[in-house]
Amino acid sequence: MNIQAKLMEKFLKRFDGTSFDVQFETGEELHIGQMPAKFKVIIHEPIAYKKLIKSTSLALGEAYMNGAIEVEGDLIQALDELFKFQNQFSTDYSALKKLLHTSTSAKNQKKEVCSHYNLGNDFYKLWLDKSMSYSCAYFKNETDTLEEAQYNKVHHILRKLNLRQGMSLLDIGCGWGYLLIEAAKTYGIKGVGITLSEQQYKGFKERIKAEGLEDYLQVELMDYRELRVSDLKFDRVVSVGMLEHVGRENYDLFFKSVDAVLKPEGLFLLHYISAYGEYPGDAWIKKYIFPGGVIPSLREIIYLSADYKYYVQDVESLRRHYVKTLLSWYERFEAHLPEVRKLFDERFIRMWQMYLCSCAASFNNGVIDLHQILFTKGVNNQLPMTREYLYTRYK
Repeated sequence: MNIQAKLMEKFLKRFDGTSFDVQFETGEELHIGQMPAKFKVIIHEPIAYKKLIKSTSLALGEAYMNGAIEVEGDLIQALDELFKFQNQFSTDYSALKKLLHTSTSAKNQKKEVCSHYNLGNDFYKLWLDKSMSYSCAYFKNETDTLEEAQYNKVHHILRKLNLRQGMSLLDIGCGWGYLLIEAAKTYGIKGVGITLSEQQYKGFKERIKAEGLEDYLQVELMDYRELRVSDLKFDRVVSVGMLEHVGRENYDLFFKSVDAVLKPEGLFLLHYISAYGEYPGDAWIKKYIFPGGVIPSLREIIYLSADYKYYVQDVESLRRHYVKTLLSWYERFEAHLPEVRKLFDERFIRMWQMYLCSCAASFNNGVIDLHQILFTKGVNNQLPMTREYLYTRYK
């Protein structure tokens, strides 16, 4: 066994709590763990040991993208097993500070957000459900389809907001607009969605016209910072899967922006991927999937909300629902590979496979979570005393 293989063996033995086989580029094989192998890693090109130590996720993620390694077996199961021991992953934060640093300027954040969401509506239509919801779904039943679960999620949020006809609702980071469309059709609200993505703006605008909701809804290409200098006011504010793009230094600015447009006694629902601690993020995800993205901890958002006298009325984890959502997306992505190949090359496809499967593994192992927090601006306002109304209205 050559020196590179010996160093790789030394590194892989960190994960001997699980069991898998490794085949090196030389043809030599190695078994990790005490039980029969659950999957096999085939190494076509050696991975430098110093890269694994600098960032395990970046080294392995790039190796998979580039075809330097293959997984024989179920990729999701393999990542799920390895992520049980993510404390054995290495990250040299000082060496990666430029990559892990989050730029908080409006110009850079627009560029970073659009690099992901402007991949094209045709691409996302292939593997999202017809609602074009790109966030955690809500599976009331094991047999729910992805489409049913996304409908459940949107209406779960709308019920939490305790909407009434004629109210105004702002959606910060509105995506392709499904939440606001359902709110307008079900409750007769007047809504505004803001996004930085030209593709989402175009798609939402087309849907408003197709649904005949021009008198109820509008969409704007707008940064959340602009809310503070607008004349807009809303009874309700919602943000789904957008806070992750804001950056830790700007969380206070985000709350300032919400507070500037939320009416007294208004409600604000925040739906976001969360973490236990205040970490700078994963190097591979930040380099290839969400540049500049940072996952807030639950505690820092709760702590910050008190500065604005926002009362926490409800906190709910949907972590396990996100596992199921990501598995559904991956299944649909794989089913549409021939169409995806017409849009992107094999390296992109392998990158997207790694993205969907590694996120599913991360949620399944509690590396990250998904929380919905319902805030009230003021106390004793506009909410029933119990949670039962969430499950009895609009079934």
